[in-house]
Parts: sequence; C-alpha cells; structure tokens
Amino acid sequence: MKYKIGVDGGGTKTECILIDSTGLMVACHVGTGCNPSVVGPEAAASILVAALDSLRAQAVTHLAELQTRPPQAQLVITDTLLCMAGSSGFWTEFAAGLAGFGRVQAMDDSRPILELATHGRPGLALHAGTGSFVAALTPDNSVHYAGGRGWRFGDSGSGYDLGARAIARALLELQGWAPPSRLGPAVCAHAGVTPGTGTSTVTRHFYAHADATRHIAALSPAVLSLATEGDEAAQQIVTASTGELLDLAVTVATKLFPSARLETIPAGLSGPILTHPLVMKALAARSPLPLAAITDTPIEGVRQLLTRL
Repeated sequence: MKYKIGVDGGGTKTECILIDSTGLMVACHVGTGCNPSVVGPEAAASILVAALDSLRAQAVTHLAELQTRPPQAQLVITDTLLCMAGSSGFWTEFAAGLAGFGRVQAMDDSRPILELATHGRPGLALHAGTGSFVAALTPDNSVHYAGGRGWRFGDSGSGYDLGARAIARALLELQGWAPPSRLGPAVCAHAGVTPGTGTSTVTRHFYAHADATRHIAALSPAVLSLATEGDEAAQQIVTASTGELLDLAVTVATKLFPSARLETIPAGLSGPILTHPLVMKALAARSPLPLAAITDTPIEGVRQLLTRL
C-alpha cells in the first residue's frame, strides 16, 4: 500500500500525518517544536527524524491490521512533504539527505496556511501565532513571503508583539508615565510579582525567563480579553499591532496584483489572534481586501497539498 507523509514543523510543535492513496489520514504524530532557529540545527533534525520514524512505525502497524502478509514488505512511502519554520536552506539540505521516505520536498511553513486560504488559487494568507507573516500565491504559481522576521525584529500582529507591547505599556504605568490600565496588573500577574512593584523586578523576570519568547507571547490571550472587555490601552495595542500586519498584506497585494482590484483578491486570516471576533471586526472596518477566517489547522493544509502531489 502506498502512503504519503506530511509535516508541519514550527517553533511550538512538530505535527506529522500519514495519508493513504485516497487522501485519508491513517496516522499522526505530534512532538515538540523543531525550528532550527529556536532549538538549534542538531536538535531540529533529531526531533524531525524521531517524528518520521514514529509515523513510519504507525504505518507498519496500520498495514498489519489490514493484511496478513508481513507489513514492512508492503510499506511504500511515495512522498514526504516538509512544511517547516526556520532556515529554508537547512531544511532543503535535510530533505536531500533523507532516505527511505520517497520523494522528499521541503517548503516554508506558510504554504499550508496559503493552501487553506486560496485552495491553490491566487491570493493571500495572513497568519499570526507566536510570530506572524503574510504569504501570497500569484497567477504564475509562485509563492511570496513577507514579514516573519522573528521576535527580535518585530512580527506585527503576533502573540509575541501583543505581549511585548503590553509589557512596555505596563512598565510605563509602573513608572507613572502612562495612565493606569488593567494591563499593568495583568502583566504583573503573568510575571508573578506584586502590582505596584518596581519596574526592575518585572523586566528582570522576562529577561531571565528560560523561554522568554513563548512566555511573552503567552500574554496575548489576556491582552485580547482585556480589549474585549473594553480596556482602552489593550484595545489600542491590539488595533495597532494587527493593523500593521494588515498594512503589510495590502502592500504585498498591491505590488503582486497590480492590475487586480483589491476587493477581488482572496485573503485568509489564520491563527487565534487574527480570527478573534474583536480583531476581525477591527480589520474588516479598514481592509480593502475581502478577509475571511481560516478555521482549519495548518496540518489540514499540509494534507490538501499532499493530495495534489
């Protein structure tokens, strides 16, 4: 029996699926993140190899349940699609050296999101998780990528950006330079310090945290909640951060589709931040693009890509 393997490898988790020749998912594996920029190249490769081995073992088990003949001899993996975060050069080299998994292709982790947004047709996808990016598919079937610069350089609309802006505002409140809001107590609670404490205690907590990027991004649900409840400072942060990502998407669309009316270009919103009702309402009020929420997970985008290989 012939199978295909698809991988969505990000900084938070590595999700793999095994599908049969009909496109049905018959096995899956979820492991820790494998972005080489986060965990390092050696660890990234090790995590992915372990995930692929686990998936192949599940395929053997699946065959054993279907057949009486030795399943290992019947297992044929024709294609493996790696949709990965981090260095494209690293993953291209990794794919070239991977044996026993059929034809192996590596592409950016934005591609599954783009597939869910456009279903193989020209259009855009805006995604915000811990980081953020805009991806576009043009009529000549080329893929373009904007943003995704990483937390050190700013990913507008991302969980990290919302958290970082909230912390910056809270620190100004603690210093007495900004009017008090509910963000100050929320940031202090996230840092595990008493509200009204000195700014050095708060900053020391976030700088010393072993996984500061995710820890700061983990503030974003609280920021969204406060914004929904009417906190003006939180609303300003959410509007400004996500609005910058939309502005980038409009710039991309204008440049890549110069002869098309913006209102005719599909644009999908992906991730819990951009699909949050408050954010969708704010973006729709100012967007020339026809925004629509993507409700499927990235691994479903991987599955759809696999079926078209």
